[in-house]
Amino acid sequence: MLLHKQLLAFRPSKMDFIFALKSFLAAMLALYVAFSLDLAYPMWAIGTVFIIVNPYSGMVSSKAVYRLFGTMVGAVVAILLTPKLIDTPIIFSAVVALWVGFCLYISLLDRTPRSYVFMLAGYTTAMIVCNAVNNIDTISVFDMALGRVLEISVAVVCTAVVFSVVMPQHLGSAIQQRVSRALTDTREIFQEILTNPQHDKNYVHLLGIIARDIADIHALAVHLAYEKGELKGMTKPLQELLHQLSMVISNLTAMSERLAQLESMGASYREEFIQLHRQLNDFLQQQQDLQVQQLNILPAALDANFSQIKQHATAQQAIILDSLQMDIRHLIQNVTTVKFLWQLIQKGDKNIPTEIAPLTTTYPSLHRDHGMALRSSIAAVVAIMVAFLLWIYSGWRAGYMMAQLTAVSVCILTALDNPVPALKLFIRGSLYASLLVIIYAFGIMPEVKEFWQLALVLAPCLIYVVMLYPHPPLNGLALPTMVSFIMSLNLQNHYRTDAVMLFDACLGSVLGPTIAALSLYFIRAISPEESASRLLAAHYKAMREALYLPYGAGFRVHLRSMLDRVGVLNSKMVQSYQLKNAMNLALIETSAVVDLVRLNELAGRPQTSQNLKQQLSVFLDRLDDIFREQEKKRALPQALEKELLLHIQHLSAIAQTEADPEIAERVMMSLNNIQSSVLHQPFTLGETSITSQSAGA
Repeated sequence: MLLHKQLLAFRPSKMDFIFALKSFLAAMLALYVAFSLDLAYPMWAIGTVFIIVNPYSGMVSSKAVYRLFGTMVGAVVAILLTPKLIDTPIIFSAVVALWVGFCLYISLLDRTPRSYVFMLAGYTTAMIVCNAVNNIDTISVFDMALGRVLEISVAVVCTAVVFSVVMPQHLGSAIQQRVSRALTDTREIFQEILTNPQHDKNYVHLLGIIARDIADIHALAVHLAYEKGELKGMTKPLQELLHQLSMVISNLTAMSERLAQLESMGASYREEFIQLHRQLNDFLQQQQDLQVQQLNILPAALDANFSQIKQHATAQQAIILDSLQMDIRHLIQNVTTVKFLWQLIQKGDKNIPTEIAPLTTTYPSLHRDHGMALRSSIAAVVAIMVAFLLWIYSGWRAGYMMAQLTAVSVCILTALDNPVPALKLFIRGSLYASLLVIIYAFGIMPEVKEFWQLALVLAPCLIYVVMLYPHPPLNGLALPTMVSFIMSLNLQNHYRTDAVMLFDACLGSVLGPTIAALSLYFIRAISPEESASRLLAAHYKAMREALYLPYGAGFRVHLRSMLDRVGVLNSKMVQSYQLKNAMNLALIETSAVVDLVRLNELAGRPQTSQNLKQQLSVFLDRLDDIFREQEKKRALPQALEKELLLHIQHLSAIAQTEADPEIAERVMMSLNNIQSSVLHQPFTLGETSITSQSAGA
């Protein structure tokens, strides 16, 4: 009912209308070329147009390239498989299903627009073999595959040309605005953290939202290589900037935690921090036309300011202030790197200096869920096997339509936690499309004799449906309605319709998504709560893995992956209060990962006393046990928590007697951060008191 109300309330904007007209023009051009070349299935040409259209020209071009490449791979696989296996239908069906499942698995792990290539390679094979088997007496699989590639080629060329020439709308300006907004939001949160006297805002939640936005922009940046806008060709530098910005998010989270600690102890340093913010803000604003040599320059007065702030601090407050000072140092360096990269991007310079350790050079820097990818591929294999077996044993001639739409629909929505509601919309769209097909086929098409007449009668329906595309609540209905309508109408240049085949196609377009929905429901669908729990388990596993990483590029890649996971986690709409709390704490816990690495590094230093080395080793082993427990149960048992707190107390007492003051200071800072950010408990010193040391680098 809500969707019906949204449809009735829908009022297209000027940009919606322009987008729909461009899409219609590209579709008619593709259909006209397909008719002129006398291609066997012109519906694939016009249908592809409506699948790849997007308001932004860069996204249209990139999706067109990915679709063409994926189609070619799928066509080659179909040509190789069909002649060898067509005489063994069950084995043939199983091999096709396994191929689609494998391609879907790879596409779900990629998490970039390039994943479209793998998905297309899978279900294109299924579509070609279905049509080849259905027309085995009249056309070879090679000709069918070649026709498929030609029809897709016609579609992608026509679409790319129209959207690049006719009033192009570039993605670069939109990404530029989103990046600028993320930078502005980060600056504002930095100001609030240092100057807000009450510290009563949920900064961690806001920073989590920025982390989610960074993940979204990262994926959009891939399309920049395919357009002529402001940021053309800036994919790698922009993604590196976003990687570095995610490090800033970690720094701000750590700062927020340290200031919250000070406030909980009744410490009042707000006037000093307001003055510090002014100085830092002036320093960062003065950094214009940065050179690579300036990336590690810090404000000259930073150490002196903190020395003055710590004059009246207790020993425990001094530890927190030392940690805060280090966080601010890292923040300034990361912010300077972000500004430098943004400056290069604005100048059109694609080269990332060697002084910046690029995080984009290592592939696995984003979260990937192998378990859900595997479940999705299994669901695809089962759905396709069921559809193929129903087609084989029923002897239904139009069963090929059911089989190929099962393959398509089981693939396209599996990135969602629960694809079933979206597939229900797909089925509803197929039903609406069937009604439209009946109206057109029997009420309108018999009077159509020329191409211009065909374009004229299709225009109202196609333009209206495409205008729904840019609106997320309506897109889930508009796209399946359009695709099912075009596929079922099966436009041919002889302008004749086959009534029986028409009804069969409509029935197949409904049964295919239904089979896919049932398979996904029983095998793949999970609730947002279960999805969030899986992400939290991966989060604690990553925390455990960080215990054994040396500080360097590998650690930064690992941290980037953790922050990306936090961004994905913040996109989950869960109802459980316990899960919401755990999700909010995940970013705080991630900000302390550097302290886990630091303790591991200190345990290996020759200057560290043997007693402290042994105790650090025992402590890290207990942390390993705790993260394993949290990975399994998403919660920390009180007995383990109390045991770890006692370890921290014992370690802090030992660290205070350490001969090397720098090692003692670093251990104390890391213990404070771990107890506050990982265990979420206030830190207290061991039995021995220490005097404040100046913050280390």
